[in-house]
Amino acid sequence: MDANEESVSSLPLTEGKTPAIVAAPRLQRGALNLIDIATSTMANIAPAMSFFFSSALIAVAAGIASPLTIIVAAIAIALLGNTLAEFSRSIPSTGSFITFIGKTFGPVMAVTTTIAVSIGYILAMASVIDISGGWTQIILQHYFGLNIPWQILTLVFVVIVFFLMVRGIHLSTQWAGVFFALEMAVLLLVSIAVLVTHASKLSLAPFNPGNITGGLAGLGLGFPIAVYMFIGWENSASLAEETNNPRRNVPRAIYASILLMGLSYLLFMYSTVVAFNYNVNALNNAQPVPFIAAAQGISGLLAALAYIAGFTSTLGAMIAGSNSQARLIFNAAREGLLPSWIARVHSQRRTPWVSFLVFFGIGLATVYIFGWTVDPVTFFGDIATLGTILVALTYLVSNIALPVYYRRYHPEQFSLLRHLILPILGILAIGFPLWGLIQPGQPVPFNYFPWIALGIIIVALVYAFILSRRDRTLGDRVGSIVADRE
Repeated sequence: MDANEESVSSLPLTEGKTPAIVAAPRLQRGALNLIDIATSTMANIAPAMSFFFSSALIAVAAGIASPLTIIVAAIAIALLGNTLAEFSRSIPSTGSFITFIGKTFGPVMAVTTTIAVSIGYILAMASVIDISGGWTQIILQHYFGLNIPWQILTLVFVVIVFFLMVRGIHLSTQWAGVFFALEMAVLLLVSIAVLVTHASKLSLAPFNPGNITGGLAGLGLGFPIAVYMFIGWENSASLAEETNNPRRNVPRAIYASILLMGLSYLLFMYSTVVAFNYNVNALNNAQPVPFIAAAQGISGLLAALAYIAGFTSTLGAMIAGSNSQARLIFNAAREGLLPSWIARVHSQRRTPWVSFLVFFGIGLATVYIFGWTVDPVTFFGDIATLGTILVALTYLVSNIALPVYYRRYHPEQFSLLRHLILPILGILAIGFPLWGLIQPGQPVPFNYFPWIALGIIIVALVYAFILSRRDRTLGDRVGSIVADRE
């Protein structure tokens, strides 16, 4: 075995009580640095795509003081970031939430989390897969009069991204960073152009709490939407094994990404409100999306660049998100929580190509089976909402797990602030928007999503109990592969 094929002892699932010890596949150590994982995280957040489809909803809910919802949402995400950062300092792992929750609460919760968060991420990525073709179709129709079916375009992009990811983590992360840089350049250019064009009308009205429509109720309505714009903030944790000095760099990437995206969204939201002269109704009615309409009001070239930013945003999110999220499935498989064949890696590139195949295969099947006849933009919102419920539940449980983990394994390091108070605030921070997704009385199909999520969790629990009873050594393997250890 050469230096690039590092391995550790692992206990794969067997029928008997005494499993064999074999070499678990390892990824390419030290391939990424702090900048790599931070840009990958922000590419996963996909600011252009997220902001394009959320800004009008936030403005309708909170009014001209919509920028305040961004500030509150960024604080909430930072509370969640504390939990992931503290776990990553202690036990950096490609398994991310699965490892952290499983190490704290045992194999049943590890397997349940594996099923729930994997399905949640696949459904969330299905929205990106869907909109990659849908948005490109919109661009081709708008500028060239071409009507290429989005289903074909989607398949082409998935194939390209898959092969790029198989080629290597450093290469694919670099491409995600390039796409992210392009979208940010356009978003900043348009925002600054709007502020310069409307310089005589600039004011601090959007930062006045008194201008929130409906007061705290309006802030409450806009807050969940603003929180969901940050989904992907956890990307760097599952890249720990391929990151140099992960105990330091993963927490730094988490906090840096949240801060930079929070400041960016604040600028984008403020400039959008200003562009429509503080008229929320005009902003809400702007087509195709308010930010592009604002760009069009200044220059057709800026509008075209904004369309392109939406395109690069979807591709960057697909690369960065799939790279990160498929690795959770890979790690679960090599620790015996999923079938071991999913943990195969490329012999030279050290990339988990089988988990990529599973991840994209299920995601693409979801898009084609349930979204084939649905407008891509509509399906984007629907399927992303369902996936977000499962992911948000995972966020919540991880906050519950942090104080238990540190009291059990590192009592000497336990901090009342970092390991108890902030996680409790994190539970409240994610609990509110989560309730907004599952509360009764929602329109079709959103009223079905909480029940679908509950069904997935019940099936996952049953499977977890069966698997843990069949293999008594399962608990020993959860979290057994630490990113920076042999």
